[in-house]
Amino acid sequence: MVSGTVVVLGGAGFIGSNFVREALDSFDSVVVYDKLTYAGNRQNLEEVIDEIRFVEADIRERDVLKDEYEGADYVVNFAAESHVDRSISGGRQFVRSNVEGAFVAMDLLRDVDIKEFVQVSTDEVYGSIEEGSFVEGDKLDPSSPYSASKASADMFVNAMWETYGLPVSVVRPTNAYGPRQHPEKLIPKFTLNALRGEPLPVYGDGSNVRQWLHVKDLNRAVLEVLLEGDHDIYNIAGPDMRTNLEVTRGIIEHTGADEDLIEFVEDRKGHDQRYSIDGSKIEEDLNFEPTTNFDEGLESTVEWYVEHSDRFVDD
Repeated sequence: MVSGTVVVLGGAGFIGSNFVREALDSFDSVVVYDKLTYAGNRQNLEEVIDEIRFVEADIRERDVLKDEYEGADYVVNFAAESHVDRSISGGRQFVRSNVEGAFVAMDLLRDVDIKEFVQVSTDEVYGSIEEGSFVEGDKLDPSSPYSASKASADMFVNAMWETYGLPVSVVRPTNAYGPRQHPEKLIPKFTLNALRGEPLPVYGDGSNVRQWLHVKDLNRAVLEVLLEGDHDIYNIAGPDMRTNLEVTRGIIEHTGADEDLIEFVEDRKGHDQRYSIDGSKIEEDLNFEPTTNFDEGLESTVEWYVEHSDRFVDD
């Protein structure tokens, strides 16, 4: 147990709410700060709501956020708009949350005494790579409004280091999956569709490749960086790579659905073909590596959605 308080920005969302459960085992107290947009849900915290302090507010509300910082020791920023398709339809909200919000959250560190702040980024800031894997010092080459907004926040991290010497680290994880993810994302969406006998709309030919990282492994890495990191950038690489079509077929296998539900649709604009990052740095510096292989993680994730499908009857 770490003596102190952690503020979890975006703690009612998918990754944040799962992190809260890890944090309750590690800190004296946990503050969840969330605006409760469509992707943030109190229901994600229902089993632990009595063990946390919950603040409903926008990350850009500087005075409200400062009040929470003044009693805290650590901060993790999961607060973000994260769905690429939504960013393609309109990117303004992504700039507000992912750039302006992250800036406010980091700029406040100049006024308070926080031991460590972790900015949660994404592997998508690097763009697509045909072969090999990106390392932390590689050029950022985002291809969607979403990834551009996250890359912009990463640039502000660099500015906070160079200008003010603030205690900020960045984690860039691969595709996260697991329980409590909003059903706009591939695995929950296709799982729920399969259970309902509805089409599984696969972009293009389904050959796009992603590294998959279970949310529990991701949050173990975040916690390690928060407590032991060196104000640096850390890739968090998933242990397995799968095409979108392979993931889809895995969901079909675990739900017992008919493969005829697969429906190939027009590819997404600017759809990156392959993401791959190298996780050697965090393994060498902080002795972290993921322990959940994708096949086991997918099975348990599908099982969670099967057991909780009644939560998503209106989605």
